[in-house]
Amino acid sequence: MIPIAKPQLGKEEIDAVTEVLNSGMIAQGPKVEEFELAFSEHTGCEYAAAVNSGTAALHIALLAHGIGKEDEVITSPFSFIATANSILYTGAKPVFADIEPDTFNIDPERIKEKITPKTRAIMPVHLYGHPADMKAIMEIADDNKLIVIEDACQSHGAECLGKKVGSFGTGAFSFYPTKNMTTSEGGMLTTDEKEIAEKAKMIRAHGSKVRYLHEMLGFNLRMTDIAAAIGLVQLGKLDGFTAARQKNAEILSAGLRGISGLVPSITKAGCTHVFHQYTVRANKRDQLAAFLKEKEIGTGVHYPIPIHKQPFYKELGYKDSLPVSEKAVEEVLSLPVHPALSRSDVQKIVEETNKFYSQD
Repeated sequence: MIPIAKPQLGKEEIDAVTEVLNSGMIAQGPKVEEFELAFSEHTGCEYAAAVNSGTAALHIALLAHGIGKEDEVITSPFSFIATANSILYTGAKPVFADIEPDTFNIDPERIKEKITPKTRAIMPVHLYGHPADMKAIMEIADDNKLIVIEDACQSHGAECLGKKVGSFGTGAFSFYPTKNMTTSEGGMLTTDEKEIAEKAKMIRAHGSKVRYLHEMLGFNLRMTDIAAAIGLVQLGKLDGFTAARQKNAEILSAGLRGISGLVPSITKAGCTHVFHQYTVRANKRDQLAAFLKEKEIGTGVHYPIPIHKQPFYKELGYKDSLPVSEKAVEEVLSLPVHPALSRSDVQKIVEETNKFYSQD
């Protein structure tokens, strides 16, 4: 079976974890600090704060900026639910703006329509590893004096106009096992603002900078040195992982281009796509997925229900009409693109997909 995702872990990660275990310092310690420094340098940000998940990074980013009750945060309805839930955790209200049909990222023109006197922030999602239109989004934010918090959980190393995602506003990354790099579980906040970094580090540790002195309400959202040790090794491999994903995506696009009923993944000019997912629009999406499963090719639907249509959000009173997102959930299908694929694996994906559509 060709899986839709496969973590890439080797002897280097095992040795790094063993070193930490032998040191006796297995909670948050020097490896976390080392990982924060390395990751901030990677993104081009001044500061980074390691936490225990991407969701925690989003939550802390909002809290560090003072987002709370009565505030509104404009975000995408086409994402994993953690994007919007992190806003709810603060007492603020997620406001959904529809997406672009080609990148599946939030549409800047739709953002403008959603701004009210209560709007405090914009939270774009760099979905599937393709950057959102940060030039337009930052202009909107500047014009309206809004905070920008980037959900970069799927886009480690992606760039927009030569600048890494997570460095435009305050960034939030995930290191879940299926992401482009992993710490097993974990997340990272990135920022150029010293005050935000300091607040984030206090919030993740029960509101404390000095042990047993608690200056604000906080949580236990810290990363362990075990996770950071894995992250340091994975970060060193990230460029190689990305190059492999991009090569696999290139082969997929060349082989799938021209199929009637299928639109391959695109990369907009000025963007570097890191292909967390290779996602197509497909007629007969469910039939194609079933056909590929029979051929032992894994696929995924990311995502089958837009957030504003989730049962919990409907209970909260969300009745938005967001037609581009609602059409996308019926057509998107992610194909394997990860670095563990062999060339024959990628060719098989292309060949079997072409076979399916040639049956008509």
